[in-house]
Amino acid sequence: MAHPHLRLGVNIDHVATVRNARGGAYPDPLRAATLAEEAGADGITAHLREDRRHISDADIEGLTGILTVPLNFEMAATAEMQQIALRHRPHAVCIVPEKREERTTEGGLEVAQDENRLAQFIAPLREAGCRVSIFIAADRRQIEAAHRIGAEVIELHTGAYCDAHSEGRDKERDAELARLTEMAAFAHELGLEVHAGHGLTYDSVGPIAALPEVRELNIGHFLIGEAIFRGLGPAIHEMRRLMDAARAGA
Repeated sequence: MAHPHLRLGVNIDHVATVRNARGGAYPDPLRAATLAEEAGADGITAHLREDRRHISDADIEGLTGILTVPLNFEMAATAEMQQIALRHRPHAVCIVPEKREERTTEGGLEVAQDENRLAQFIAPLREAGCRVSIFIAADRRQIEAAHRIGAEVIELHTGAYCDAHSEGRDKERDAELARLTEMAAFAHELGLEVHAGHGLTYDSVGPIAALPEVRELNIGHFLIGEAIFRGLGPAIHEMRRLMDAARAGA
């Protein structure tokens, strides 16, 4: 199959994490979003969590006013978040699982056991013109359920692959990559657009970027951390270079 352009969505959540550590106005996530755009990001991702631990309502308001690339609004499947999304009508809404005690999103959304509610939840979002994405594990049952409820996009959780890679558990890494490869192809066959993300770094991005069915990677924490040493623009440029190289060699 053809290998279309692989988009890079830059998640700016953890610029807000640093800002909120002091309770002030700096660093400004909106400035980070603008710099990411200038560096070639194809979109900006921001997760408005129920506890507002990083991105704030004002950040979402500001992003919708300044961005010239699509906003991917990550949120839990709650009535409050649905109303915020319907008010702002971002380009894309990604439904993610959320637990208050977790440090970051720990796994994919359980769709198969909650199909009726989720189908009803996303219907108004689709009617409002938002592309609805579901953040899920590379699991056939969850992918089939996401398709049945009317999602247009799935984002495959790459965390287990990235953890195994960074910890030198090569057999587990290879098994996770094989699962991601198989499920990306399966989702594509169903007509779903396939995205991927969580935990990706310069060292781990190549095999995921090479998957021809994957159309977008969403990367945040690593890029914000790398920006401390390189600057945000150069950090994004290097990720873009590695993604493009992997795509070209696929």
